[in-house]
Order: sequence, then C-alpha cells, then structure tokens
Amino acid sequence: MDTITRRRFLIASGVAAGAAGATAFGLHEILATAGDGDPAAKTLVLVTLYGGNDGLNTVIPYGDPALAAARPDFAYGENELLDLGQGEALNPGMPGLHKLFGEDRLAVVRGVGYPKPNRSHFQSMDIWQTAQPDRPGTTGWLGRWLDVAGGDPRLAISFEPVLPPLLAGATSAGATVPGGELKLPNGVTPQLLNQIGKSDPSDSPALARAAACFSDLSRVRDLVSAPLAESDDDTEAPATATGGAAPPLDQQLALVARCIEANVATRVYSVSLGGFDLHADGKDAQKSLLAKLDKALAAFATRMAGKNVVTAVYSEFGRRVKANASDGTDHGTASNVFLLGDGITGGLHGEPPNLTDLDDGDLKFTTDFRDIYAMLLADVLGSDPAQVLDGWTGKLELAA
Repeated sequence: MDTITRRRFLIASGVAAGAAGATAFGLHEILATAGDGDPAAKTLVLVTLYGGNDGLNTVIPYGDPALAAARPDFAYGENELLDLGQGEALNPGMPGLHKLFGEDRLAVVRGVGYPKPNRSHFQSMDIWQTAQPDRPGTTGWLGRWLDVAGGDPRLAISFEPVLPPLLAGATSAGATVPGGELKLPNGVTPQLLNQIGKSDPSDSPALARAAACFSDLSRVRDLVSAPLAESDDDTEAPATATGGAAPPLDQQLALVARCIEANVATRVYSVSLGGFDLHADGKDAQKSLLAKLDKALAAFATRMAGKNVVTAVYSEFGRRVKANASDGTDHGTASNVFLLGDGITGGLHGEPPNLTDLDDGDLKFTTDFRDIYAMLLADVLGSDPAQVLDGWTGKLELAA
C-alpha cells in the first residue's frame, strides 16, 4: 500500500478525529501488576446488557393491573415471582439476585433514563457510554475519568474483543484483554492491517492516532485467543468464544475476580452480555438470558464479598409498556439499574414505574443515569463527578 493510499484510507476511516486509541494486553500483562493496587481502594465493575433489556419483565410490577392489560401473555404465576415488596418482583430466572436482595446487598434503581430519550440502539448506547445526552461526544465517561486518573490503560480494562467507547478518553484510553475470536472482514488480511498501522514520521498527530488504532486491531487479533488460555486454573480457562463476541459473562467475571484477588492496578472493569433485543417471543428468551446474568452475578458477588467491589448493571433502554403482536416488546425508554457490592445500600430505590402516565407509550424516567454515574465516580472511584460529567451536580445517595 503506497503512502498516499494509506493516508486517504486513514482519513476516510473516521477514527482520526475520534478519541484516543485502545491498547490490547494479554492477561499476563495485567497480572504482572499484582500487588500494585491500593487494598483500600474500591473497584468498579460495569456490566452492559446489549440489546435493550426489558425492565418491566425484569423487575415486574405485578401489583399493577395495567401490566396484565398491556402484556396479557407475559404474566407469571404468583408462586413463580420472586417478591421484592411494594407490589414488585424479580423475574423467576433470578433467584441468586433475589437472595442478595433479601440480604440487603442488591439495590434496584427504578425509572432510570435521560431527557429526550433515543430509541436507536446505537445512539442510545452512545448516550449512556459518553454520558452526554444532549450531544454524544467522542469520549466515554470512564475514559474521561482515566484522563484525570493518570492515563495508564491498565487502570480500566475490558474483557471484550474491542474496547467499548465508554473507556476511550480524550488523551488516554483503557485496554482490551480480549477473550473471543476476532474475525476480519473479507479482503482484510493481517498483512494489510500491519501496513495501515505502521507508523510514519510524516503523519500528523491525528493520522498517527488513526494508524495506532489499526495497529492495535492487529494486536488484538493476535492476542484474542490468548488470555483465557494463559490462566493456570483450568476452571477459568474455557474455550474462547467465536464470531467476535465476548466470552460468556461468567467467564468474563471469573477473570475479573482473578485480577481483583491478585490486587492488580486495575480500578475499572467492563464486561457485557448481549441478546436482549427481543421483538418476538420475548418472555422465555429473556428469562433464559436473565438466568445467565443471575448465575454469573450471584457467583461473582459471593466471591467478591468484602473486597471493596461495586458492580453496576445497565442496558441502553427498556422496552415499550404494551407488548407487540409477536409476543415481544419494542424499543422503549426508562428501565432499571442494578447496583451491588460493598457499601451499597440494598433495596428498591427511585420511583416505581407508572404504567398509565406514559410518554407516547413509554415509561417516563424519574432518575437521570448521570446521578448514578456521579455516585460511582465519587463514592467508588474517589473522583470529582463534575470534572468527568461536564459539570453535572446531581448524585444518587446510595453508597455508604
């Protein structure tokens, strides 16, 4: 590839104007910082549920007759519901989290959203990950935290093949410790990636940053099957995922737990579970997904008890109140956020959902998600929320 073609490609790729590029590490490079962490510092684990999880069928307001009218085929029997009080219950697929709720270790924050909600998966996720509802920028809220926390990419890592935007800052970015298989598009070879990503002294800073992104992608491809295999514990070295997806959530959280137990330098971990865009036959499919979430989270919470770990679980939006004609649900707005871990005050928080006072068929949000982020920044990461969240002054008072 000649120099002119390479430069045109870098400019056309669009990444030259974005946030700082990611770094890929193997698990051994993260574990090499064992003992470097502050044992008194708290750790944040962020779980992203991709696809728009149906909050009304996760935390079910079974006591409201409007629910049965809107979703006649979604009802569970009273003996199946996992009661939370106040006429609400957890989905039957979540017995582990129900146990944690009974122990006052799980907080359910209801009605979480933002003004002028967007029902596009991509745009709403951009809003949640940048924490900029008015105009999503090019930096993630935890990437901006990393900018002010020193910029070491090992402070914020993701066990996903590609770094999520939330960990990309303006001058620094977190790191991927991928555990799946990253497949390149047809016609894109490792050699081509290496050519595009090769540094050139004549590159402008923006082009150099763009080239570094492609270099990192090449490195991710080489590393992507290594992290899980590097574990010396067979129970934490399962086969890697395929198709560019992240490994199963329980495997991601097992790696997070191993790093935390080794007291590595990392303060923030990003993991994910996808598949929640259930427009048809949603009841059983969602219960199955929630069961996977429940099993992984409950085991992780038990293992991490007393280790100053806080876990937050969110999705880009909830679903519409009324079911569609295919026994599924379409893109909605406000939903629930789960918080669990040391220092978190358990119970139901925020206002319960109002199923009759709707905004064009959708729930109205009553808690701005930036209030939750502000709490996580201040009480878990010890950072100034206003500095990271563009001057935001709200804060959920939930952590002890």
